[in-house]
Amino acid sequence: MVKKLILLMFFSYSLFAYDATVEIVKKLDTLPSIAVQDASEPSENMSLRKKFFKILVGDLRVSAHFRPLNEYLQSSYDGDISENFLSKKNVDLILRFRLKSVGNGLVANVKLINAGSGEVKNETNYKMQNRKRFPFLAHRIIVNTNDLIGAPPINWMEQFVIFSKYTGKRESEIVVSDYTLSFQKTVVKGGLNIFPKWADALQDAFYYTSYNGYLPTLYRVDLNTGERRKILSAKGMLVCSDVSKDGEKLLLTMAPNDQADIYLYDLRFKQLERITKYPGIDVNGNFIDNDKKIIFVSDRLGYPNIFSKTIGSNVVEQMVYHGRNNNSVSAIDNYIVYSSREKKSVFGGNVFNLYLISTKTDYIRQLTANGKNLYPRFARDKDTIMFIKHFKNQSSLGVIRLNANKSFLFPLKVGKIQSIDW
Repeated sequence: MVKKLILLMFFSYSLFAYDATVEIVKKLDTLPSIAVQDASEPSENMSLRKKFFKILVGDLRVSAHFRPLNEYLQSSYDGDISENFLSKKNVDLILRFRLKSVGNGLVANVKLINAGSGEVKNETNYKMQNRKRFPFLAHRIIVNTNDLIGAPPINWMEQFVIFSKYTGKRESEIVVSDYTLSFQKTVVKGGLNIFPKWADALQDAFYYTSYNGYLPTLYRVDLNTGERRKILSAKGMLVCSDVSKDGEKLLLTMAPNDQADIYLYDLRFKQLERITKYPGIDVNGNFIDNDKKIIFVSDRLGYPNIFSKTIGSNVVEQMVYHGRNNNSVSAIDNYIVYSSREKKSVFGGNVFNLYLISTKTDYIRQLTANGKNLYPRFARDKDTIMFIKHFKNQSSLGVIRLNANKSFLFPLKVGKIQSIDW
């Protein structure tokens, strides 16, 4: 019973709209200033136009490559002298959009204008068949605008986020969203459904654990067809924490005998292999080094800490020498981000902060400063980290832009975020 309670404590930190909130501000002296103009026809829905404007401005700010004006500006699409230069606004660039509803879809005509010369640097037409997904249309525009000025890529903005949120006692839903939570679609509901994990880089399928039957059961859901397929069931605990790059192997945390260990499950041959065999708690496995090694959380030192292990070897290596309760981890290349429990804050309650380390140096970088910052996940560009933040009874998705030293929060209006993947 005691061991079951310890396991629950390990995972409870993981179990447990739009406008971005800047926590850390970097000097913006060399970044181009940019104004966003709405050139849509008056007949187009004003509420949608203003939401679209806010997402564009927010994306520009989160990119950390622009200094956007917050002011909502309107213009004609062709523009006159005052609209094409904006001399009183002291801006370098103008991003002008014109939205047009076409059936259930949306078309956006977009110009990027040099505010010094009035020259149109680029004009692109965008189309989205489902108007409800308009936040992704805005993200695509900013990703392309960012590419036009030659800034480092921010393609992660177009990725789907999948998360589980608590909605009641033993009730949770799986939701697919954009990174700002402006778009949300519930894909699993009814009962306790937790720990969603994308099945591959295409983000067209995902795994999750259902606690609605006699045994915890891992399912795979195809988003295109809605088909749900059972992978396996196990008593005690069952969590898919990572998927191999080829999508053919899963890292699972299982506790068939009240002892949590990391298992490797081969989807092709339906074979289960136990990777860790420590008589304690090993959880939250992540593939590293081209899927040849794993990092994971273990209580081998008498408290949760981060370790690594080559698959097929018995040698375990300690990865983190800071903190006394390091309970969640993510890795990419030689970088590791983890959550560590600090002393109680002056406001009461424990503080969990995120730290970044490199396996090639001894440098440790603190990324957060207050609240419970949990379940970090690297984007594919390794300059961006997403995490869950619980602070003052509010649950948010957090985004950290490492090179810019900036952090943004996107609050969830209803429910409490349990776990995330993107």
